Amino acid sequence: MRAAYITQNGEAKDIKVGELPKPTITSDEVLIKVNVVAVNHVDTFVRSGSFKTDTDFPFVVGRDAVGQVQEVGSDVTGFSKGEWVWTNSMGYSGRQGVTSEYAAIPAARLFHVPEHVEPTQLVAAVHSAATAAIVLTKVFGAVSGTSILVEGAAGHVGTKFVQMAHVMGLKVVTTSNTSDFDLLDRLGSDQCLNYDKSLKKQLSKADIQKVDYVVDTSGKVQLQDNLQALKPGGKVCLITAPKNNRFAFDVRQFYTQSKTISGFVISNAPLDQIRDAAKFINRLMADGYLLEDSILEKSYEDAAWAHKKLEKNSKKKKILLKF
Repeated sequence: MRAAYITQNGEAKDIKVGELPKPTITSDEVLIKVNVVAVNHVDTFVRSGSFKTDTDFPFVVGRDAVGQVQEVGSDVTGFSKGEWVWTNSMGYSGRQGVTSEYAAIPAARLFHVPEHVEPTQLVAAVHSAATAAIVLTKVFGAVSGTSILVEGAAGHVGTKFVQMAHVMGLKVVTTSNTSDFDLLDRLGSDQCLNYDKSLKKQLSKADIQKVDYVVDTSGKVQLQDNLQALKPGGKVCLITAPKNNRFAFDVRQFYTQSKTISGFVISNAPLDQIRDAAKFINRLMADGYLLEDSILEKSYEDAAWAHKKLEKNSKKKKILLKF
């Protein structure tokens, strides 16, 4: 089968496209014919070796795929040949990636594409959607009636946070370029702030001045500004970091108000969280949510190009590789 793979950790140019053996499945796996693969920043971290994880070479890159069932393991129930399915947790922790014509997926990590949902649009969204789902439900434990500040809310991850928080009954405050205010209003933002202006000053004049939760999708907002936006007992979740890898904040104000700072990367999420997130994602997508990403489709032959573009942050559209 054709695949995009590496033989050692290295640069984007080291990704090879060629023939690898077609995988054989175990009793608890499903063989899928891959249709489209999403390319994520974390894929570049795994490929380069900056994210340390078990990797068997030759290693197929990529973690998120949508395709059709070809063969089902003897112990697997609930999947039939020809069904459209998706996965978003391959390509790390000893599991081969999915940028290949065929992929063997553990049944526990495979989910049905909801009826009437376009598979390509789905796979573009599942990585960011799963991050938002787990942060909201597991890290924050958010409940209806609370409030959240989503910074950089018009991006791939931000829009998922906005929609999910809105559906869950939270009041949603967002920061973005003013040109994105209409979009965010439609997605569920209750209060749109300009990310080019002072967060503190804008909140001081806003209807919602303090929130229960803050997530910055950009890594560009000062941690102290986010902590100041929190109510006592509030929580900040870090899903990215500033380029200088440094934060400074008022420690006394932080601990005396019982605030919390958590970090999250989906690669560390246990399987039960991945599965719960998938159920939530499928329900929302079936109702038309989470499917707004702008897409750039390329061939799987362009895997090295895609990794290079992501590392330079030179493409705003979600890059998908098609077989």
